[in-house]
Amino acid sequence: MALGSLYACALQNGVLLPKCSKTYAINCHWESHQKLVGPHSRVISRNPTSSTSTFLSLSQCSLFSAADCCQKKTEWVSCRKGKTSDFVDIQKPNSFLEGEKFQLNHVIEAQQFDREILSAIFEVAREMEKIEKTSLGASLLKGYLMATLFYEPSTRTRLSFESAMKRLGGEVLTTENAREFSSASKGETLEDTIRTVEGYSDIIVMRHFERGAAIRAASTATIPVINAGDGPGEHPTQALLDVYTIEREIGRLDGIKVGLVGDLANGRTVRSLAYLLAKYEDVKIYFVAPDVVKMKDDIKNYLTSKGVEWEESADLMEVASKCDVVYQTRIQRERFGDRLDLYDKARGKYTVDKKVMGVLQKHAVIMHPLPRLDEITVDVDDDPRAAYFRQAKNGLFIRMALLKLLLLGW
Repeated sequence: MALGSLYACALQNGVLLPKCSKTYAINCHWESHQKLVGPHSRVISRNPTSSTSTFLSLSQCSLFSAADCCQKKTEWVSCRKGKTSDFVDIQKPNSFLEGEKFQLNHVIEAQQFDREILSAIFEVAREMEKIEKTSLGASLLKGYLMATLFYEPSTRTRLSFESAMKRLGGEVLTTENAREFSSASKGETLEDTIRTVEGYSDIIVMRHFERGAAIRAASTATIPVINAGDGPGEHPTQALLDVYTIEREIGRLDGIKVGLVGDLANGRTVRSLAYLLAKYEDVKIYFVAPDVVKMKDDIKNYLTSKGVEWEESADLMEVASKCDVVYQTRIQRERFGDRLDLYDKARGKYTVDKKVMGVLQKHAVIMHPLPRLDEITVDVDDDPRAAYFRQAKNGLFIRMALLKLLLLGW
């Protein structure tokens, strides 16, 4: 919508629109939100029939209240008396100033994040994509050292963190199997390890086999700690990259249907993802899991407390036909201990194959935190709706963003 149309919108509603520095602004009262669009908001004019947007800087002149001028409708704010083709999207930008300290000292669990911080992190991640492609900004973290303490095996998480640090100009100190090849094998406590390692580094990324280990590390450390997975507890950076991927693949986070499939009892990725999805509106989550690894009640109760609709199902085909995202996970043998009989009962019950892809909607995607075994057949890989390798790539950008934010701020 052109400036003239924006101006005409105000005139049609009997409001005098001030002009300052050749920019126009509407201050609309969104009754549903019970708040005014602030004077630092951006006015973005869009034509809903095209993908282009025009960003209009908001003048610092005094604004007026125009409660009847605009009406919020999901993504759009439209003039009540204007043409149906004219839309104005009034967005409040992230209130974080460049150079301001990041709101979090550590990244330990998904519950730490709210929607505003998530959106801001995703903006930084998009900037990281540009850095990865052009190498501009590749010295942002020059002089900083990251220590990776991994007490459990990892490929994607450890390598993506190390790649992220190096692409930003930092250096890495790494322990690949700290459970066996560190002083932990001699009985050293986690707290003593953290106190020692923080003397050599500026930030610690840790994966541990015990739930709650990341909280213990963060409470001990005087430098930032990032939880890269704590047993069957949480995996917050995986959840961040998962939500980032959903937004990029589907185009929205509100109003989506997500099927979580596989080992939901032991899968830290699905737990953290459920916590983040609960921050968005009109989300429905389907749980599809063998009886021995069903989603635990604490997550179900949390979703219910947040007004998130959820449903358990034994029919993967039916769920796949309804969902925007099918998030498949492997059955984790390492969590069963000696009860391999239970593992055998669970493994292979739900598989994403060509039949499932046949009922999946055209816009929907298959995601997986990887590694996979046989829960997604390899003939699915060439389908453009198979997003799991793009998902893994997005982990690099999210982790670059987190390292930058924790060490340098916004």
